[in-house]
Amino acid sequence: MTRVSPRWRQTLVWLHVISSVAWMSQALALFVLTLVPGDNAGPAMTMAKRLDTVLLAPMANTAAFTGLLLAGATAWGFFRYWWVLVKFGLTLIQLYAGIFLLSPALTKAATTATPTWQQAAGTALMASGLAFQVWISVAKPWSRTPWSAAAKPPGGPVWIFAAGLVAPIIDTSAGIALGYPMPALSLLMLVVVLVQRPKRVVRAG
Repeated sequence: MTRVSPRWRQTLVWLHVISSVAWMSQALALFVLTLVPGDNAGPAMTMAKRLDTVLLAPMANTAAFTGLLLAGATAWGFFRYWWVLVKFGLTLIQLYAGIFLLSPALTKAATTATPTWQQAAGTALMASGLAFQVWISVAKPWSRTPWSAAAKPPGGPVWIFAAGLVAPIIDTSAGIALGYPMPALSLLMLVVVLVQRPKRVVRAG
């Protein structure tokens, strides 16, 4: 079984926690900005759109990527524990809502200077969902799933964790330079982890 370097794994966990808390904090900031009334609503929504593009989207991508990488490259797995599976499902829902619902709505609100209650509700729900995920990560509630194998799958090699730290930095820098999120290297890393994981399990067996 491959031994995972604690230093690299703990550093990746640190990045996951930092980016997740940042994602939650920025969702709360968006919630506050959507509540700004009157003549100040226009500048507030312009600021909200800027916050969503420059900070929230990269932090959301980083949090999701590092979480999936930690699941795929460690013995936690994707489907062995209910708390991991619940986090996985919530992350996908929040990414979908942020990319396809909230971000276009913020763009429209920045143009028309008219925030809506749906935007306030959406950002509040996003922050609440992220806070719930933080609790899940700490408490690790519930038991194993029915799909949990008896033996722990082996951990990934050190280079996966090292690349997992570098990929979000490169993607975030590219996104800032281009003016829109570009998690290309992170997605490539996830594909590599998904391809390599079955091979490691077969070798371990």
